[in-house]
Amino acid sequence: MSGHSKWSKIKHQKGAADVSRGQLFTKLTREIMVAVRNGGSNPELNSHLRLALQKARDSRMPWDNIDRAMKKASGSTEAANLSELTIEGYGPAGTAILVKALSDNRNRALQDVRNIFTRHGGSLGNSGSVAWLFDNKGLITVKPGDLDTEDLALKAIDAGAEDVKVEDGFVEIYTKPDELEKVRQTLEINKIPVASAELSMIPKTTIELEEKAALQALRLLNKLEELDDVQHVSSNANFLDEIVEKYHSQT
Repeated sequence: MSGHSKWSKIKHQKGAADVSRGQLFTKLTREIMVAVRNGGSNPELNSHLRLALQKARDSRMPWDNIDRAMKKASGSTEAANLSELTIEGYGPAGTAILVKALSDNRNRALQDVRNIFTRHGGSLGNSGSVAWLFDNKGLITVKPGDLDTEDLALKAIDAGAEDVKVEDGFVEIYTKPDELEKVRQTLEINKIPVASAELSMIPKTTIELEEKAALQALRLLNKLEELDDVQHVSSNANFLDEIVEKYHSQT
């Protein structure tokens, strides 16, 4: 895979800690509700629901919350009113940004996203303006601990992974979308600790920003992630380690 962005790793290191548990569980609840609405409440017959439930478990969402989300989705007005949005835009220095949102108010969600772009040196683009720069992939993140990363990578490739990146204490494993579950299950059978597994928009190529633009882009991406209606944020910006460290020290 030619492109690789550190944004997913940065989210694991800092972003998850910045989002309150309540806000995180709200986002996960919406994913479960939409998965049930679109494909039914049987996880064995609904792959999107299986992924949403696994993501909730990975995030240590209590079973009572998961159960409520499942029941809430069946025939509820709230589930019926949730709309899925893909919002495309440009960040500092022309970086491509793809925002996936779930909202009961499309106009509010769009305006909130537009405001964040405007305040942090970005702008919205037309439909299709940046989506072509990304591929839909399965992304599995592993914290290897004492495991040998080369052996881990070989096991992932044998399980069907397309690519493996080892960087800064994380191993990122990329799969075809329909191979995500199979690769995850194989890793777990091999006692490899999976931190998260999700479908993600991965940049085909990345661009590296100079410091000022990079710090501005990181702030923009983080502010987008903090919006209640936003589920996923993808970018083709890549960041030097020293810039990431400086960003962390300022926030």
